[in-house]
Amino acid sequence: MSVGPAPILALLVGGFHTALFVLLRAHAGGRLPVVFLAAVLGAWAGDATGGRLGIDPLRIGDFHLIAASVVAWAGIAFVSVLAVLGPTITPDE
Repeated sequence: MSVGPAPILALLVGGFHTALFVLLRAHAGGRLPVVFLAAVLGAWAGDATGGRLGIDPLRIGDFHLIAASVVAWAGIAFVSVLAVLGPTITPDE
């Protein structure tokens, strides 16, 4: 059994973009694992989409880096929008 480069590179790209998101926002609150998961799954899906479309000029082997980065940010944005629109938990007084 061998693991292809896509899942491993998706972890690296998703981790990088999650770290960049936290750096830009200065915090991620309690949703950091969800943001990381969305970025990793987005990077993996972006690689697959870039492979199907075949328009990505920057690749690492067979990994489509630009498409993976764009979809990773789309996943991060989706989680951020859900966090804003979702219910807030306030401590009972």
